[in-house]
Amino acid sequence: MSSNEEKKELDQSGLYGTIIEPAFSGSTSFMRRKTTRDLDGIDLVVTGIPLDTATTNRPGARFGPRAIRAASTHMAWERPYGMKFDPFDRLAVADYGDCLFDFGKPESIPGDIQSHIETIINQGPSTLSFGGDHFVTYPILCAYAEKYQTPISLIHFDAHSDTWRDDEEERIDHGTMFYKAMKQGMIDPKKSVQIGLRTENPDTFDFNILDGDWVHKNGIDAVIEKTLSIVGNHPVYMTFDIDCLDPSYAPGTGTPVCGGLTTHQAMSIIRGFMGINLIGMDVVEVAPAYDVSEITSLAASHIAMEMISVFASKPEFQS
Repeated sequence: MSSNEEKKELDQSGLYGTIIEPAFSGSTSFMRRKTTRDLDGIDLVVTGIPLDTATTNRPGARFGPRAIRAASTHMAWERPYGMKFDPFDRLAVADYGDCLFDFGKPESIPGDIQSHIETIINQGPSTLSFGGDHFVTYPILCAYAEKYQTPISLIHFDAHSDTWRDDEEERIDHGTMFYKAMKQGMIDPKKSVQIGLRTENPDTFDFNILDGDWVHKNGIDAVIEKTLSIVGNHPVYMTFDIDCLDPSYAPGTGTPVCGGLTTHQAMSIIRGFMGINLIGMDVVEVAPAYDVSEITSLAASHIAMEMISVFASKPEFQS
């Protein structure tokens, strides 16, 4: 075999083989998944929502989707550590690229995001979205609520409740969207859980709150047990604001708050949710301009993989 013929065989057809592109070269699709908008046979779509217009402190989360994808290349060559199965053996996962919208027309952006997600989920796949600031979860929830026609359970990791009162329908804010979603009947707060909160908000609106102190005091297993008892078999949307992590683990974000979860705590808690009726998920608020050695983006990509594994644990994906 000639040298040129050998080079033609150096591809990524064998994901865990010895001949793959190193992390510093090649495509930066998430986990080296195929980039396509042909969703035939696809179970889960990864997509970016590069919006940070709603940011109230440090901007830059619009660069989050690209950073998370790039960080995932450090993981793409190996099987998930400690997992009893490989989610990619069960799921067909594709990278759909990013949602497009006109930054000069902010009033149209929520509708553009909702339409983007509806285009995907109405063809069958679920979505794993990368923000962007946390506002992007609101139009995503609008799309899921329209499809499922029932209030959804929310598992929400964050340093902030994001339930501040805001009755201006057209206002874009990354701290009020779950108040709006709750008021509009898209999510059921009594069947939802907020994990890791470390800021005050006197209005809980019947959300079940396991704040940062509760998590540290009671431990990982208690968080898992409590959350599972609340969400049951209800359809669940999981959203992870990276500032749920302590700034020592995730400095690259817009509104960091001390006293947060470790990456081990967060990943272990998510892994404990195996078998829930997970219908969609996102990781948001990664702002790489404030990151150090990519540790925030790397944490986000690991958390995303834990979410994918939970999604792959659903009965319909088990052979």
